[in-house]
Amino acid sequence: MSESGSEDRLAITALVNDWAVWRDAGDWERFRSVWHDDGRMMATWFQGSAEAFIEASREGWEKGVSILHFLGGIAIDLHGKRAVAQTKMTISQRGEVHCVLCDVVCTGRFYDFLEKRAGRWGLVLRQPIYEKDRLDAVDPAATLELDQELLRRFPEGYRHLAYLQTQIGYDVKRDMPGLRGPEVEALYRRGRTWLDGEEEG
Repeated sequence: MSESGSEDRLAITALVNDWAVWRDAGDWERFRSVWHDDGRMMATWFQGSAEAFIEASREGWEKGVSILHFLGGIAIDLHGKRAVAQTKMTISQRGEVHCVLCDVVCTGRFYDFLEKRAGRWGLVLRQPIYEKDRLDAVDPAATLELDQELLRRFPEGYRHLAYLQTQIGYDVKRDMPGLRGPEVEALYRRGRTWLDGEEEG
């Protein structure tokens, strides 16, 4: 690996780490710096521009919405000034479900489209892949009964996360990529296209 390639990988890894720390800490100005101006974010509860995502995250933060991110290993495919990074992650969200305080833990990957512009790496698109999740009452003695019909409306990889988010008022997207299936295969194809130098669409 060339020295410049090593430096690029280090810069991308730092960017991915900064995203999680600054977003969860509510450090919005520094959080803005990891994106390019045309960056976009896809999530269960939000799909749109990076700027709109920052504002929506800020609004949720101010209302007490609790969403935290924990990162694991990272794999980076680098091709010139473009890259695709996949980072193991866990999303942890706390909220009330049928008047019971609950925690949802969802495990998956961040699948990131990145580009180096004017010497700076930035996010062009972040698309999470949701692999599996679970929901637990914070108080283990609490009684909680989920609406099974509602639960089954969401994909297996994030159905409990979607259930909680629906309970607190979010309109949840129902065709996000999971561990297997046509949605994640289409995402991988988009990643290969991006690395080949074509526009992300």
